[in-house]
This record gives sequence, C-alpha cells and structure tokens, in this order.
Amino acid sequence: MILLTGATGYVGGRLMRRFEAQGRPLRCLVRRPAALEGRIAQTTQIAIGDATDREAVAQALVGVEVAYYLVHSMGAPEDFEVRDRLAASIFAEEAARAGVGRIVYLGGLGDASAELSAHLRSRHEVGRILASSGATTIELRASIVIGSGSLSFELIRSLVERLPAMITPRWVGVLAQPIAIEDILDYLVAAGDAALPTSRVYEVGGPDRVSYGDLMREYARQRGLRRFMLSVPVLTPRLSSLWLRLVTPLYAEVGRKLIDSICHPTCVEDDSALRDFAIRPLGVSAAIARALENEDRDFAETRWSDALSSAAPAPGFGGRRLGNRLVDSRVIDVEATPARAFAPIRRIGGAAGWYAFDGLWRLRGLLDLLIGGVGLRRGRRDPEALRVGDTLDWWRVEAYEPDRRLRLAAEMRLPGRAWLEFEVEPAERADPQCSVVRIRQTATFHPAGLAGLAYWYAIYPLHALVFRGMIRAIAARASRGETVEARADRRPEESGVVR
Repeated sequence: MILLTGATGYVGGRLMRRFEAQGRPLRCLVRRPAALEGRIAQTTQIAIGDATDREAVAQALVGVEVAYYLVHSMGAPEDFEVRDRLAASIFAEEAARAGVGRIVYLGGLGDASAELSAHLRSRHEVGRILASSGATTIELRASIVIGSGSLSFELIRSLVERLPAMITPRWVGVLAQPIAIEDILDYLVAAGDAALPTSRVYEVGGPDRVSYGDLMREYARQRGLRRFMLSVPVLTPRLSSLWLRLVTPLYAEVGRKLIDSICHPTCVEDDSALRDFAIRPLGVSAAIARALENEDRDFAETRWSDALSSAAPAPGFGGRRLGNRLVDSRVIDVEATPARAFAPIRRIGGAAGWYAFDGLWRLRGLLDLLIGGVGLRRGRRDPEALRVGDTLDWWRVEAYEPDRRLRLAAEMRLPGRAWLEFEVEPAERADPQCSVVRIRQTATFHPAGLAGLAYWYAIYPLHALVFRGMIRAIAARASRGETVEARADRRPEESGVVR
C-alpha cells in the first residue's frame, strides 16, 4: 500500500495517475476530497484530513509500506516554516508507530552550507525530520521543474507571453539546473521501489545549468516570440513579487517566497542519482518542447463539457482562461435527436456558409487573402460528408465523431492559434418522453504574445456577436430538422436557451 500526500498538487496529481496506471494499491490523504472527484480510479482510497491533524495522519498510515510526502505550506498566510515543521514532525512520529518502511520526499536544491532562503531552509529541515522516523527516507532535492502547470514554468510563460521587453532584476541571471516533470516523476517512482537500505539525499536535475533568463529566451524561441531583456542590479525580491503580481497570475506572497529561493544557485553538486538510478533527464530545450507538446495533447483530449462545468467560475469579458488559452464557450438546448442536431454542424461552411453574419465571414476571408492567408476560397470537399484532415474554408478538420463532435483548427493568418469545436450530447430533462440534446460551441485561442492577447480582446465583441448568432441558427435548423438549403427565417430563440 502506498500513501500519497499532496495528490491535489501539481506533482502529486501526476504521480497519482502514474500509480493508478500501474495498478498499484494507493491511498491519498487530502483535505478536500471533492477536489479529486471524477479524477481518481475506483481502486484508489481517500483518507480525509490535514497533515497537521495527528489522528487523520495516523489513520491514513495504517497498513502503508511506502509513504510519499509532497506537502509544503508556502502559500499559507501564517509562518509557513512553523507549519511545515509541525506537519513533518507529526508525519514522522505516526509513520514510526505504523511501521512504515519507506518515506519518499521531494525537497529543494540548495547548498546547505550557504545562507539559504527561508523556503529552502524549511525544505531541508523537513527532510531531516522525516528521516528521524526510522523509516528509510529518500529525499530528492530538485531545482526548477519544467512542465505545463508548474509554478516556475507558469511564471516564465506569463512573463514571456505578455512582455515584449523586460527590465530584469539580478536574480534572473542566477544559475539553476532544471528538470522535466516526467523525469522527476520517474525519480519519485524509482525511489519508492529501489533497494536502498539506508536513508539518502539525492540531488536531481537535468544536464543543463541555466538561468531564468536563459529559460525565458528558450521559451520565446520555441514559441516564435522576439523578446528583449535588460538586466539591472535593482528590484528586491519583495518589489519583484509585487511587480509579478501585476503581470502574472502568481499570488504575490508565493511569488516573494519563490524569488527568495531563486536568488540562490540551485545546481546539482552530487551526481550519485545518475549512478543509483537508470534515469537520464532531458535537457532544457527538450523539456520545454515536451511541456508544450504535452499541453497541446492534453488540450486536444479535453472535452469542454467537462472542463467548462457549471461549477466553474462565470466567464468575464474575453471568456475563460485555461492555462495560456482563452476560451469562449456557449451551450443551447434543443428538442431534437443527436443526429438531427448534428446535421447542420456537419454541413457547415463552403456553399452553406456559417449560418450567421455571412457577410462578416466573407470580409474576414478577404482580409486574410490580402495578408497572404487562405481566405474562404478552399470551400469544402463534400457538402455532406466530413473526415479528419478535410479543409473547410480557412479551417481544417482536426477531430470528427459523427453525430457527436467536430473540432476545427484555423489555418488563417493569426497572432496565435485558434480552434472551433462543436459537441452534441444528451441534456438533462424532466420529461423522459421529450428528446432534448445540448449543443456546445467553443471557440479557443492560444495567443502568441502580447499581439495575440490584443487581437483577441479587440475582436471579442464582434466575435461574441457572430458566434452567438451561429449557435442560435444551428439550434433553429436542428429543431426544425431542415436541410442546409432551407431558409432560417424564424427567430432562433424559439428553439432553445443560450447562455
């Protein structure tokens, strides 16, 4: 039995999926079980409690052979060092009582002999406390973790995407030894299984020693962005964190603690991890490329009916923001079968047009032609049938499931990448005799830097008008069961409720 703490966090959530994919017996200690609802395997056990709740920790550790400690309180408003010390002490004592054989802990890189930040001092102290439990404790110390969603990577992304020119403080030039998220997961899994008789501290990192500035330049290169950085010997960590709050999603207090740590070199000095584990981490360039590739794959596999649930916060101007993507999604309920509701979606584009404001679509196509794009001249291969890879005016069919789903990728000239997706699914209805389906239309934009953001927000009012009219017209046709040539001369609002 494996106990995993921090399963709702960035590393812990991915480690949980690794163990579930391997079919390992797994128990997760979480404060908010609702955060894992719908995300865990049926075989995964949930133990409810906080790491500072001794009784909850004791119950969670019953029958556990290997415990993963991925807890820290950097975002806590109170003294996080005191809270981390308390949680680690309780965990170590209860692990000793439960007879846990091994504890695996993910800490932070930093020279223990140097004057460390409070964050790194606390990370090292937690490792020592856990080792006092008597269980074989494997502490992995890592620097920057590169992966879509990690705190450091999102900081880099936000700065590069939003700022064409940056005045950077001195800490941007401090060296670190980043590691890809896939590699840190490999180390964590291996640390739980390896035949290591005594407690050990392993320093883990990729092969490259780089600064945050180097990482920003490499990210910009791979995203095709030109960025200018001017380094100045000012901006204290506190001032930097306040500045980051203005230009990134980073919470200022977490940002200050993170920057405190960035001010110290975090490089591997002991390479014993390369000798004891058969893991060869990726370099920085490959790690960033993998992060962007994985993000695209995860996005492609996302069903917006799940990602944009009714529990999500209401969108503001410009829609919702999911990672680096801007999402504008609308739904409408229609009395129709899935096949009838999907028919106008399947026939969209080409000679049939786009059902609303076709004059604006033609104008946009003309503008695209003038700047060297494909415009609307390609039309479509067949007025009725679609298949993956088909061109459809300035779009290309990226995913197609008959009577259920169509996703189009834009091939027009844009300062970024765009998708338009339609989904048809059964809607909840009190009357079982009435066949009602829900049509979801989602426009998504992945902006390329500041120009992309400016483009999205500038056209959003017009964009909202056009796409609102489109989904209503699709609903009207689906409700009446009309063919593509039929006139949509009745009010679309008669067919459903759009939001």
